[in-house]
Amino acid sequence: MDLFDHSRQTQIDRDAPLAARLRPRNLDEFIGQDAVVGPGRLLRRAIQADQLSSLIFFGPPGTGKTTLAQIIANTTSAHFIALNAVLAGVKDIREAIATAQELRGQYGRRTILFVDEVHRFNKAQQDALLPWVENGTVVLIGATTENPFFEVNKALVSRSRIFQLKPLDPADLYRVVEQALGDHERGYGDRPVVLDPAALDHLVNVANGDARALLNALELAVETTAPAETGQIHITLAVAEESIQQRAVLYDKEGDAHFDTISAFIKSVRGSDPDAALYWLARMVYAGEDPRFIFRRLVILASEDIGLGDPHAVTVVTSCAAAFDRVGLPEGRYPLAQATLYLATVPKSNSTMGFFDALAAVEQEREGDVPNPLRDGNRDSKGFGHGQGYLYPHSYREHWVAQQYLPRGLQGQVFYQPSDQGYEAQIQTQVAQRREAQLAAMVDGGGALPEALTYSPDDPARDRWLQRTLSQTGEQLGAVRDRIFDLAPPQRHHRILDLNARTGLLTWEALRRVPEGSVYARVHSSQDQVALEEQAAQLSELARPVLVHADFEALAAYLPAHTPDIRFERIVGRNAFGQAVNRDRFVAIVQQLLSPDGVVVLAETIPRHSQRISALVDGAALSPAQLKRWRKAENSIANAATDPRFNWQAQTVERLFLKTGFTVQITEAVQHSSIYISPALLERWFAVGGQPPSYRDQLAQHLSEKDLATIHQACERQLQGQVVNWRSALIYLVATLP
Repeated sequence: MDLFDHSRQTQIDRDAPLAARLRPRNLDEFIGQDAVVGPGRLLRRAIQADQLSSLIFFGPPGTGKTTLAQIIANTTSAHFIALNAVLAGVKDIREAIATAQELRGQYGRRTILFVDEVHRFNKAQQDALLPWVENGTVVLIGATTENPFFEVNKALVSRSRIFQLKPLDPADLYRVVEQALGDHERGYGDRPVVLDPAALDHLVNVANGDARALLNALELAVETTAPAETGQIHITLAVAEESIQQRAVLYDKEGDAHFDTISAFIKSVRGSDPDAALYWLARMVYAGEDPRFIFRRLVILASEDIGLGDPHAVTVVTSCAAAFDRVGLPEGRYPLAQATLYLATVPKSNSTMGFFDALAAVEQEREGDVPNPLRDGNRDSKGFGHGQGYLYPHSYREHWVAQQYLPRGLQGQVFYQPSDQGYEAQIQTQVAQRREAQLAAMVDGGGALPEALTYSPDDPARDRWLQRTLSQTGEQLGAVRDRIFDLAPPQRHHRILDLNARTGLLTWEALRRVPEGSVYARVHSSQDQVALEEQAAQLSELARPVLVHADFEALAAYLPAHTPDIRFERIVGRNAFGQAVNRDRFVAIVQQLLSPDGVVVLAETIPRHSQRISALVDGAALSPAQLKRWRKAENSIANAATDPRFNWQAQTVERLFLKTGFTVQITEAVQHSSIYISPALLERWFAVGGQPPSYRDQLAQHLSEKDLATIHQACERQLQGQVVNWRSALIYLVATLP
C-alpha cells in the first residue's frame, strides 16, 4: 500500500457510517451473544488460542456475524480472505484456493476463508468449496441469515460447527449506545450529545435487537439535529421517532421468519388462544404477507384441527376469503380477523387425522424435533431442535392445554375481549378461564425447553474416548452421574463447573454434554490432577477440561483470574459439600460463580446415615456385651457434634442454601453398591494415628484396646477378601437463584 492508498483508506474509514466505525475490533469490545462467545465458551477459547475449525454463523441482521469474522481476522495468525457470496463466483473461490495452497505449500501457513451471505452461493459454488474444506486447505467461516441446515450444502454443514446468534437484548443495545456516545475516536464522544431517556428507550425498542439499525438511527438523529446555542446536540423523543419511524421486521417470505411466524399463528389458533392468534396475524400483515396465503392456511386448519368439532368452520373461513377477494385491502382485514377469531374460539376436533393414521402405515413417519413451541420443526430434525416443549392440544382433555403462545414480553397480554352477545356469550367464560390457566402455567415456568444455539458435527474419535471413559464407571456410580445431569440437563453451549472431579465421574460426562461450552473441574489432590491430566491428554487441547488443584477459596480466586467474568450455567458436584471446611463460605462461593439462570446440582453421601461396619460382621464372633459396645461406639461417632465429617445431614445443606437466597429441592435416596474388602482397605480402617483419624482411631475414643483387637480380628476373619453390600444414604440437591 502506497501513501495515496493509505490516505484513501483513511478517508474511507473516517466517512464510514457509525455502525461500521464502531464495529468491535476484539472480543472485549464485542457486546452480547454470551451463549456463543461469553467467557469460557468454546468459540471464545478457539479464537483466543487461534485454533479454529470451520464455522457457520447463523442469525438475523445486526447480531454480529460479520463482526465476529473480522475479530477473527484481527487476531489470527492465519491468512484471512473475505468473500461476499452476492458478488463472488467460482472464479473468486478458485483464486482464494490457489492463494491458500501457495501459502500452505511454501510457508506452512493456514488460510481462513470468510464467506458472507454464504447461503447465496448456489449448489455448484458450494460444491467447489467442499474438497478444500475437507482436506484442510482452507478453514471456512460462513455467515448467513438463513437456516444453514436448509440453505447450505449438507456436506459443508456436517464439517462445520454452527453457532446461532440471537437478536440483542435491550440491555445490550443500551450498552451499544453508551459505547457510541462515549467513544472519542470512532463515535460521538467528542460531541456534546444529550440523549433524552425517552428517546433512548424508543431507539432501543424499535431497533428490535438489531445493533446496526440502532446505530444508523442514532447517527441520523445526531447528524440531522442542529446544535443549540450552548453547542449541545439535544436528541428528544420527537427526533428519535423521526430517525427510526417503523420497527424493522425480519420477514423473508422464503426464509425462516416466514415459516416460523405462520407456524406460530397456526399453533395459536389450534391452541384456542385468540389473543396470540391476533398478534401473529398482525405481525404477518404488518410485514406484508399475502392475505390469500393466510386464508389458504386457515381453510386447511378448519378441516385439520376443527373438522367435525364445528362443521361450519370451513364455511365461515371460505366466506371470509370470498369477502376479502371482493373488498380487498385495507378493509379486507376485517374478514381476515373474523376468520381467525372464529377458528381460535370454536371447539376443536382432529377426527380427520384418522386419514393420516392410515397414511402413516403406508409411508414412514417423518421425525421432527422442534426447539421453541412456536417454531416450524418440519424442516429441521438435527440442528437446533426446533419444537421441544410444544404441548399438542389434542392430547389433552377438551383439546386444550395451558401453555403460552405469545412472545415472552407479551405473555398475559389481552387483545380479544368477547362480548356478551350471540355466539360470543357462550365462549366468554371459557376464554376467561383459559387465560387464567395460561397465566398460572406461565408463573410455573411454561414447560418450554430453551432453544439450542449451537451445533457441531460428530467427532467419532472423541465420542469413543469419552464413552470408554464413562463405561469404566461402576453401575451404581453411573446411576448417580446420570441422575445429576438428568435433574438439570445442560445445553450444548453451557459452562459447567465440577466441584469435586476426583476420578472424573462427572467431568467426562460434562464434556460429552457441552461440546460448544466448557468444563472446569476442581481436584482435591495433586494425584487426582495428574491422573485426570493423563486421561485428558487423549483429547484435543480445546476439548480438554480446565483442571484446578485448589481448595474452594483458592478456586474462587483462580477462576476470575483465569477467565474474567466467567459464570457457570451448571455447577455440579459429588461429595463436594462434605469437603467444605467453612460451609457458609462454600455456599457463598457457589452463589458467586453461578450465572443468574444457572442451576446447582449436588449428590452428597451422608456419612452419619451410611453403612455401619458392625452390621457386616456376624455377631457370634463377639460377646453380646462387646457387640453392644461396638454399635454404641459407632452411633456415638456418627452423631458427634464436633466432627465435621458427621455433624451434618440433609437439613443442614438445605438450610445453608436457603439462607443464602437459593430456591432448593432435596431428594433423599439409598444406594447399594458392592465393595471388595481388600487387605489394604482393612489396613486403612485399622491404622493408628493417621490423618484424618481412621475408623479404629474413632472407635478408640469409646472402646478398650481389648475390644478393638477383637473387632479387628473379627473383621479380618469374616470380611477380608469378601465382596459386601455397602449401603449409603444420599441426597440430591437442586438449587437455583430466584
